[in-house]
Amino acid sequence: MPRTRAIIFLLIAFGIFSAVEAQDKKPKGDDDEVIRVDTELVEVPIVITDRAGKPLLNLKQTNFSVSEDGKPQQIAEFSATTAPFEIALLLDTSGSARGELQLIQRAAQNFINSLRPGDRVSIVAFKTSTKDNKAEPTSELLSVLTSDRAALTSALDKIGTSNGTPYYDSLSKIAETVFAEPAKGEFRGRRALVALTDGVDSTSKVDFTEVQEQLAKSGIACYFIKVDTRDFFEQNLLGDCQIAIRFSLAQIRRYYRKFSPSSKIETASDFCQLGDFERLAISKKLYELAAEEMNALAKTSGGKVFPVGDLSEARVAFKSVADEIGTKYSLGYYSSNEKKDGTFRSIKVDVKGLPPGTQVRAREGYTAPGK
Repeated sequence: MPRTRAIIFLLIAFGIFSAVEAQDKKPKGDDDEVIRVDTELVEVPIVITDRAGKPLLNLKQTNFSVSEDGKPQQIAEFSATTAPFEIALLLDTSGSARGELQLIQRAAQNFINSLRPGDRVSIVAFKTSTKDNKAEPTSELLSVLTSDRAALTSALDKIGTSNGTPYYDSLSKIAETVFAEPAKGEFRGRRALVALTDGVDSTSKVDFTEVQEQLAKSGIACYFIKVDTRDFFEQNLLGDCQIAIRFSLAQIRRYYRKFSPSSKIETASDFCQLGDFERLAISKKLYELAAEEMNALAKTSGGKVFPVGDLSEARVAFKSVADEIGTKYSLGYYSSNEKKDGTFRSIKVDVKGLPPGTQVRAREGYTAPGK
């Protein structure tokens, strides 16, 4: 009898221990899942080049390390250069570009043709819409993300022109519509914006600060083919105000708010009140501001700006963008800082086991979600 009781006691004790052990293990697994759900994956696109600027291929996850605000992070996801990309293609068809629409279409088609079969593309362009019997420029989504080349060619054929430049609105549309949902599967950390534009906005309802925040949250690499339209614009800016190309009211206000905040904007809102000297001064600053904004978006996202003299050079620039996208790595990590405080956090990617002079261009930071 005592022996039977001892056996029963041991069985009960073993059963309790097993149950406790199982319970102890399960919460850990569940906690890990909760952390992954509650914490957003921080996606970091990367380009690695040698001293001469030639891309370095065939690198592995072990070559990379990442830190956030100086604290090492554990890489949760890694994609090599062979993984496909999702690309939002923005085509500026306003201003001087209106007379060269076919050139833009051909350059964009060549860009799409140079991408890999698995890459997906969305196309956004400008058009003139009529609202309350008034013509106004708007941005138009011509194609959702797709790898169907025939559908993309058809979308390019539908591109129109606009009587203004809703550039910021178009960037916002890309963030809110094209990349509204988190990337899935192999496209995680592998999204890019490619914009053919001079970057000088004239009619948008949103401002640059808002767009900058939207794009930073999306984690997409921003590439710009910056077309130099300044000479064309300024040649038609001077002289008789009734026939000259005009600044929009939004541009005049942006100039005075940014560069001359003490001026009375109300007295300078009429283009015809501006002399030639002041028109040139405003144009110079607006183009400089556009360049600063492009460089800021490209630098912080790990992208790049490709300046071109005119649209005839766009084809070569598009090829350079396609080549770079095809040599991008990406990694993702779950931040060890789980605070939802809305602060900006810096990202630093380091590589190891590579020759001296290796250059790294990657996303430089992101804004943490707020409470």
